[in-house]
Amino acid sequence: MLTLGELTVFLLLFGCGAWLWHAHGRRELALALVRQACLREDVLLLDDNVAFRGLRLQRDRQGRRRLVREFTFEFTVTGEQRHPGRLLLMGRQPLLIELAPHPMRDQAPEDPVLDRVIQLDAWRQRQPPQG
Repeated sequence: MLTLGELTVFLLLFGCGAWLWHAHGRRELALALVRQACLREDVLLLDDNVAFRGLRLQRDRQGRRRLVREFTFEFTVTGEQRHPGRLLLMGRQPLLIELAPHPMRDQAPEDPVLDRVIQLDAWRQRQPPQG
């Protein structure tokens, strides 16, 4: 038979295990959201990792206090410098995905059709004037 003290310890351990399992799921969600954001911004997520930074209470749109998890990560544009970023996650909803100021990558046209586009002003300057 379990005593009340043993049952309390068992429930406490079970609750801690459930919290850790739940937190791991949120970390995986945060990693997926950060990967998508890095793809949209055309930057590379370094170490393929997000780090849990902390918890805090914040009011949602209805005015209720809810837990907000903060995750940090690092990204690069050129591969030479690391830039920090952070994600705020309320439940399963991202509140903020923030990338530190970073240099933009030069956009070279990758489409061969775009390489053949003629700029009208440049074409006019090369053409001889017509009588």
